[in-house]
Amino acid sequence: MSLDDKRFIRRAFEIATEARNKGNEPFGALLVDGEGEILLESENNISTERDCTGHAESALMRMASKKFDNEFLAGCSLYTSTEPCPMCAGAIFWGNVRRVVYGLSEEGLYDIIGADNEEVLYLPCREVFQRGRKPIEVIGPLLEDEAAKVHEGFWD
Repeated sequence: MSLDDKRFIRRAFEIATEARNKGNEPFGALLVDGEGEILLESENNISTERDCTGHAESALMRMASKKFDNEFLAGCSLYTSTEPCPMCAGAIFWGNVRRVVYGLSEEGLYDIIGADNEEVLYLPCREVFQRGRKPIEVIGPLLEDEAAKVHEGFWD
């Protein structure tokens, strides 16, 4: 874990907090280029946009694919407050981002929200990416205790 990884993952936690403060689920993501510049940021907008696909990572990849070509995106990193779900992992794969760094693990999230929640689709992003034919580096969980704090009291 580099100092930049810590800085960017903490920014993802801040974005997740912003989403929560707007009435959305607490998830945030950002795209960083190979030079360490933040290019785009996105937060969960499921509630405010009434969009079931409005996860932070999927929304980020929609923006990124409109703005940048696949070759450029291959040199970028996506930082996200929580491990990408299968839908978001698919968007990352198809968008050609080759490095993903996340805070809270999928398992950690499901421990917080409860096993009886019907919205659980347990399929770690590493498994999704391994099914593809291009390498995607996954780093995480990172600073998981900090990542979990944004979820405290939200899922009760």
